[in-house]
Amino acid sequence: MAGAPPRRLAGEGLVAIVGDVGEEDFAESALRKRLEDLDWVSSTARAHEAVVAALMTVTSPLPLRLGTVFRDDDGVRTMLRTQKDRFLELLGRVDGRVEWGVKVYMYLPEAAPETEQKRAATGRDYLRQRSHRHTAQETQWQQAEGVSETLHAELARHAVATRLHRPQGAVLSGVRGRNVLNAAYLVDRVRSREFTKIVEEKKDETVAITGGPQGLRVELTGPWAAYSFSGDEGLRLDERREGEGGTRR
Repeated sequence: MAGAPPRRLAGEGLVAIVGDVGEEDFAESALRKRLEDLDWVSSTARAHEAVVAALMTVTSPLPLRLGTVFRDDDGVRTMLRTQKDRFLELLGRVDGRVEWGVKVYMYLPEAAPETEQKRAATGRDYLRQRSHRHTAQETQWQQAEGVSETLHAELARHAVATRLHRPQGAVLSGVRGRNVLNAAYLVDRVRSREFTKIVEEKKDETVAITGGPQGLRVELTGPWAAYSFSGDEGLRLDERREGEGGTRR
């Protein structure tokens, strides 16, 4: 992070991987402003992920959220001491396992140009046409959600644990279509090939829901460190801060 190589910091039988950062970017007030800069957040997230990915080649790390900052090494050691039992439990949960992400997107046919649509003779005909299109779309959404639920249930059978995330909007995901499934699966590393094969098989079955250029698209990502299963919701940034100034980690 910030151009500094990561280093090991041991305590309580645990090892934290830390990197020194400057207060000009990571002091509390500065960090709040930086988090509004999407380019900075993107580059910082890539650096964070690169460290976690490197650790994944030799172990099953427990990733803390981006922007976890401490005033000094003592702050990190205090966290290791106070959270030791919880960390050991979580590390036991993710040991030898990886996270796979599966998203399902639903696409609807684009509305035909007005010149290609049947011109309504009356206002009642126009409203009837709109109602018909709306009903057809709702039927497709319901069908897509049903297929996604079936897919999730099948994949969950081959995972140690699952986590359903809130569907992403098109602006955040950058993908056209409606996100009807956004799920994470904790899978034994040795069973990853089997899991991805199942996803590919189910993908072929799922996309046949409507056929043609519209329909469902299944997206598989990973393997990741177990971000969705690290259980760090209780370790919030403001609970770890010890004031402004100094080098932070």
